[in-house]
Amino acid sequence: MLAYLDNIVFALLLAFGIGFFSRNIRKIIRNINLGKASSRSDQPLARWKNMAMIAMGQSRMVKRPVAGFLHLIVYIGFVIINIEVLEIIIDGIAGTHRIFSFLGSFYYFLIGSFEILAFLVLLAVIFFWTRRNIQKIKRFWNPEMQGWPKNDANLILYIEAVLMLLFLTMNATDVPFQLAQHGNPISGWMAPWFASFDADTLHTIERAAWWLHIVGILFFLNYLYYSKHLHILLAFPNTYFANLKAYGQINNLDSVTKEVALMMDPTADPFAAAPESAAHAVPEKFGAADVFDLTKIQLLNAYTCTECGRCTSVCPANQTGKKLSPRKIMMDTRDRLEAVGKNIDANRGKYIDDGKTLLNHYITAEEIWACTTCNACVEACPVNIDPLSIIVDLRRYLVMEQSAAPSDLNNMMSNIENNGAPWPFNQMDRLNWKDL
Repeated sequence: MLAYLDNIVFALLLAFGIGFFSRNIRKIIRNINLGKASSRSDQPLARWKNMAMIAMGQSRMVKRPVAGFLHLIVYIGFVIINIEVLEIIIDGIAGTHRIFSFLGSFYYFLIGSFEILAFLVLLAVIFFWTRRNIQKIKRFWNPEMQGWPKNDANLILYIEAVLMLLFLTMNATDVPFQLAQHGNPISGWMAPWFASFDADTLHTIERAAWWLHIVGILFFLNYLYYSKHLHILLAFPNTYFANLKAYGQINNLDSVTKEVALMMDPTADPFAAAPESAAHAVPEKFGAADVFDLTKIQLLNAYTCTECGRCTSVCPANQTGKKLSPRKIMMDTRDRLEAVGKNIDANRGKYIDDGKTLLNHYITAEEIWACTTCNACVEACPVNIDPLSIIVDLRRYLVMEQSAAPSDLNNMMSNIENNGAPWPFNQMDRLNWKDL
């Protein structure tokens, strides 16, 4: 029994890590499903292409070449290096050591490639940490990035650096691996650092690095739920279900469209009684006041936000000192959705009104009215997030449910209703200018 103790401990650790991860994923799916249905099943080929180019190919990241290229290194390096986790899992369960080494020179070529990528990831992590904490790029120091968001970004960098160092240390202290490799690119260079240690000590260091590496991977996997790095997983569905329409094309409410069509139909009877089914239907809410009023796609957007701040850095309203930050809109939506999810968990699957809403308690009217609807934030997002759609829905609620638009806007809409134009002139006088 003692001979298999390591294997049993490893299997239990793996089961716990994957089980905890599965529980968190189910929570995310549950929370996203609180939103309204939204049909995004059209143009499947275009959607697959969008996902391949943006989520996998990082095509939008490289619009800022230096940061984009280094992010690509971290992304590719981290994904490819973790292929080795498959070997670790098999070794941990079966009690083997480097089970894929039977591949011979090809195996050592792969591990050597992984080591080069790990070293490049370390350099990229140092660069990103310097940008955030020493160079202090402005978009990383906005008010919404203080506290946990700032610490979270740094913690992820530390985790990535530690995982890469553990991987390299594990290889550098594995004597049989070093002897078989004959010139490992990075760990071979590190091996002389451990030359003074005896074989037992080297084996202990190698085993410690091996265990810490897999524990770190499982910790990182489960930490994603609490981190902005959830986009590593959600960028794929988010880009697939992204809006493929032209940026300036804002969706119309079906109820309003039907009402206008009825008004424009000369054969329609405006005094006709509503169908019995419509008479008993629950009145539609215009716009959105809380996360329940948003669509599932919008809630998926909120969970996918990378907090990179590219949207805020190009927002003209934010640049002029107004409170609007598209990144904060997404972060606030996610925070509200998480609060609702915790409410449901605490009340055995049922939401109990907590007296709060997304609008006013998380996002203020001042923020959303500062938006120019220019779509710069949508264009800048590296993973196809659409903050503008949430802003528009919150505005619709203020205008159509609460009549709480700014006075200038109310005057304009009154003029359109009464005069057929935004200006306070009688319709009969609209063409007087041509006689001047």
